[in-house]
Amino acid sequence: MPKLPDILRPQQGAASKPDPFVGAEPPDRPLPEGALPDRARKGRGAVSNRPGRFEPGERPREDDGWGADGFAEALPPLATIVQPDRSRSVITFNESPDVGFDRSINPYRGCEHGCVYCFARPTHAYLGFSPGLDFETRLFAKNDAPALLVKDLAKPGYRPQPIGLGTNTDPYQPIERTHKITRGILETLDRYSHPVTIVTKSALVVRDLDILSRLAARRLVDVSFSVTTLDGELARTLEPRAPQPRLRLKAMETLASAGVPVGVMAAPMIPALNDQELEAILEAAKAAGASMAGYVLLRLPLEIKDLFAEWLAEHAPQRAKHVLDLVRDTRGGQLYRSGFGERQRGTGAYADLLRQRFRLAVKRLALDRRRPPLRLDLFQRPEPDSQQLKLF
Repeated sequence: MPKLPDILRPQQGAASKPDPFVGAEPPDRPLPEGALPDRARKGRGAVSNRPGRFEPGERPREDDGWGADGFAEALPPLATIVQPDRSRSVITFNESPDVGFDRSINPYRGCEHGCVYCFARPTHAYLGFSPGLDFETRLFAKNDAPALLVKDLAKPGYRPQPIGLGTNTDPYQPIERTHKITRGILETLDRYSHPVTIVTKSALVVRDLDILSRLAARRLVDVSFSVTTLDGELARTLEPRAPQPRLRLKAMETLASAGVPVGVMAAPMIPALNDQELEAILEAAKAAGASMAGYVLLRLPLEIKDLFAEWLAEHAPQRAKHVLDLVRDTRGGQLYRSGFGERQRGTGAYADLLRQRFRLAVKRLALDRRRPPLRLDLFQRPEPDSQQLKLF
């Protein structure tokens, strides 16, 4: 089995605590006979395809007999496979106290953008797939989501609140160009005057400007763009199939010029990797028309710990240990803690400094002003699917 990078070992010190996820795998375990170390693939974020936490065994790549010459050649590209998602409902509800919505829709499971840090990766383990390369190549599309949404909205007990699109995987990832599920969802929400919030990394959102403009005119939508870095080279390895940051800023400008409220999420902020760009990201977004901003500190739950450490070892080996040491400083000596109130922002001196920098920047740029809430009073419940006449 491929060994975990040594940088995953919890560091010794007064503030350090054992990390049970890392401790379960000896970091110096050698590769099995005939196995090859994992290598990055062009256009993909994860380096490996480690099995999810519910799967037994490993999937090491094996030597096919060609030796070092064969290994030196570039690995073939991995094709994207899309399968239908058979979910019988489309709205997911939550009671989390540290997110700004209580319901969401995710048109797709898995995400072709391939962002190595994506906190949604561990959800692929529930499907029997790896949170690694499988997450960005084995995708599931909810093709009947618009029809299911109508049924959900028509339920007698349904009460409207803003629905979040893109809270887990990106609703405008590349396969949306052909599947158009997100567009169908927006058409449904527009038809029944239901409020929606969108988070995306993609300039493809501009395709739906006609719908977004109608929603914005009734104060039923806002759109936030996730911008991790302004460095195109860093973005190419961190989030390989997401549009370049300059294209996101251009899309932000297009929407804002059309009257669609837009914001920016500087996320995730990764210590010693992109954290120095926080103010620059906010300034660029303000210039593009953003009227609100947020940020999230890097989160490394479950399998993402290994995947991100592998990415660091491949793409930023000289900084790898320093990055993870700083991450531990924000998580009480561990690589991740999931407690409400701290999982988004972290704790400790570094996290406090980042929080203060953000507050000062948004105040200076007037990105801290509250928008009027999205309207709920315009919602029109779909007619029940029934041939019976109304009595009243």
